[in-house]
Amino acid sequence: MFLRIGFTSGRGFFAATLIAGFLAAMALPGVKTAEAKPFKWAFQGDVQTVDPHGLFETFTLGFQLNFYEGLVSRSADLELQPGLATSWENVEPTVWRFTLRQGVTFHNGSTFNADDVIFSVQRINTEGSDMKVIAGLIKDAVKVDDYTVDLVTEQPDPILPLQLEIFMIMDKEWSEEHGTTQATNVKGDDQGNYANLHANGTGPFMVVERQPDVRTVLKANPNWWGETKSNVTEATFTPISQDATRVAALISGDVDMAYPVPVQDWKRLEGAAGVSPLTGPEARTIFLGFDQARDELLYSNVKGKNPFKDQRVRQAFYQAIDIEAIKSKIMRGASTPSNLMIAPQINGFNPALNKRLPYDVDTAKGLLSEAGYPEGFEVTMDCPNDRYVNDERICQAVASMLARIGVKVDLLAQTKSKYFGKVLAQNDYDTSFFLLGWTPSTFDAHNAISSLMSCRVDGKGAFNLGGYCNERVTELADLIQVETDPEKRQALIDEANKIHSEEVGHIPLHQQPLSWGVSDGVTVAQRPDNMFHLRHVTVK
Repeated sequence: MFLRIGFTSGRGFFAATLIAGFLAAMALPGVKTAEAKPFKWAFQGDVQTVDPHGLFETFTLGFQLNFYEGLVSRSADLELQPGLATSWENVEPTVWRFTLRQGVTFHNGSTFNADDVIFSVQRINTEGSDMKVIAGLIKDAVKVDDYTVDLVTEQPDPILPLQLEIFMIMDKEWSEEHGTTQATNVKGDDQGNYANLHANGTGPFMVVERQPDVRTVLKANPNWWGETKSNVTEATFTPISQDATRVAALISGDVDMAYPVPVQDWKRLEGAAGVSPLTGPEARTIFLGFDQARDELLYSNVKGKNPFKDQRVRQAFYQAIDIEAIKSKIMRGASTPSNLMIAPQINGFNPALNKRLPYDVDTAKGLLSEAGYPEGFEVTMDCPNDRYVNDERICQAVASMLARIGVKVDLLAQTKSKYFGKVLAQNDYDTSFFLLGWTPSTFDAHNAISSLMSCRVDGKGAFNLGGYCNERVTELADLIQVETDPEKRQALIDEANKIHSEEVGHIPLHQQPLSWGVSDGVTVAQRPDNMFHLRHVTVK
């Protein structure tokens, strides 16, 4: 049975999710409000690039979705909606046909059509692209006519549309004109190509000024095809790395919104006039990972072998970590400890599998001794210091806890641009031990299993930084992707999670809280995936 989204009924969890929103007609022209005002906001780090194919990172992708768009979109409550495609249907087991929105123009006035979609598919497959997760889903793109495109998959993929919000479409002619047909590589201090600092999307806002690490200014697109209730005509983004400075900027009125706000500052905002914290559960799991692929670690005093290839060592690290202490002392009770790589909001989450191994220093020491490291060893830990809620403090706590079992951690905490430039595939996964966070862009377990837990083969495991590899988990990722029966699919998801947990492929820590600070003079929408979009902002 083929899925004809928006035209026939479907069966299973994904059918209900996909059908919602597809009966919508073409969106009305943008709503203009009587009084338009500027808006200012801050984040703890800068957007790494305005190239929508340059970096697979939530904040960067969310920022880009203000001026670039995908074939599909999501509402503030994550309901799937038409984007640059008005409808889509599964015409063959491995073919999804997208009907494109007509009358859409890029910011420079160029007309959007099928050629731009096909070009964008090709571009995410270029060397500099960090969108390999999306590229691995699409075998080919075929032009049916100017406003119809077939996306061909290697095998049946019943949830392909769920994954395409962050696959943003670029203007073929503009890219060719400016020599940016290759995706920008944001590795290290590389400035990339023209698309790194300039943007030409179809979205509701346009980039009019870009000063890396200083500010980025966006203005409303008067020709946007969509509907918005936002009255923001100019928005200025400023990266503010220091927590105290960011919170002070909000309280003083220098910015209208700031995030993240350290959980320990919630009371400070509650007591200040004109501002308040905006909190909620985030579907992001924070976890630790190890290099399990190399025969010798890059950064350790252990030579000639890799201690992380031994499951006993990985388990020792797990059981040496007091997650409740991290929750109470660092996260102020606002985190949710986890044993799974996915959050409760993610389809496929099974609470029965979410019981953590007990914190037990003696057991951890014994496991290290059994593995041949009775005195422990030294290892460098990579950690961002401006990406996740209290990220560096979490890494410091982990290092202190591992010291109790004889492991000396050399903590390398860096700004996220340097951190991601070091540890991602573009730099050959240059890490031995690391902290990372992940929100499945599809809100489905398959995304995490394929991206984080599968072997690095055939487009899978792109963000499996440590190279954990169990061939059965990789096989299960393929089976989950095509299985349409909800019960059978859940069983496959559970099997993958059980194997990964038993082998301690990673160490899940917790789901962090959404933690924003907002002026009373604005209203904003807080998506559970922590993406912030200006079209949901109203300045009072």
